[in-house]
Amino acid sequence: MPDFAGPGQGSDPDKASVARMYDAMLGGQHNFAIDREAVAAFSAIDPQVRTLARANRAFLGRAVRFLAAAGVRQFIDLGSGIPTQGNVHEVAQTASPGARVVYVDNDPVAVAHSASLLADNPDAAIVDADIRRPADILGSPQVRKLIDFERPVAVLMNAILHFVSPDEDPAGIVAAFRDAIPAGGWLAMSHATNQDRPDTAAAVGQLYRSRATSPVTARSYDEILGLFDGFELAEPGLVHVPLWRPDPDDVIPDNPAEYWVYAGVGRKSP
Repeated sequence: MPDFAGPGQGSDPDKASVARMYDAMLGGQHNFAIDREAVAAFSAIDPQVRTLARANRAFLGRAVRFLAAAGVRQFIDLGSGIPTQGNVHEVAQTASPGARVVYVDNDPVAVAHSASLLADNPDAAIVDADIRRPADILGSPQVRKLIDFERPVAVLMNAILHFVSPDEDPAGIVAAFRDAIPAGGWLAMSHATNQDRPDTAAAVGQLYRSRATSPVTARSYDEILGLFDGFELAEPGLVHVPLWRPDPDDVIPDNPAEYWVYAGVGRKSP
């Protein structure tokens, strides 16, 4: 599964953290036995879970490089998770030195490691906040310091909105950030789907409800597409995650629907 840095996680010792689970899927060290046990249960449902996690992480890197090439120099990464290889600021600042990045998460481990990693980087910061309260993020000192909303901004929602339930208004969350950025700003999103493998999606949802701090709401293609309201999708549109502008050396799966996550990048309409 993708970058599982979901909202509202807290620090329940009896529950796996989705941020730490993702770290475990990627082979990181910032996770606990309870997280690895949940990943093992997840792998029993879908044996390629680690491959899917890597594919989603690779999409994030490709999206940031695409956005940097399009002239974006400011990024807000919502549900950023525990720092790992190829962080947004590393990719963006390699492509464009001086690019500014604000990470947002509320997992204590993710926040602590991000703060340590960014201590000597004046152009990047971490906000400890819940994406379900966009005003808290947009009004935070870190965002006010680093982000100029008169210039293009890219909002990254990489595998975060499937941790927002329908009654928590995911479309309203996207709209709040859309309305804050100028015309010509961007949204990059990946999101778990229940369309291709509904039984798997249902089983994963049950696992997260029972074992993790953030339940999953997988959505259909049309529901995910609707979250891009007000944005014009760049080619190739909303596609399975390994199909979004793959690099020349990437291996394209024979059955992309096995990667049950959709991804897309859209530009805010004038």
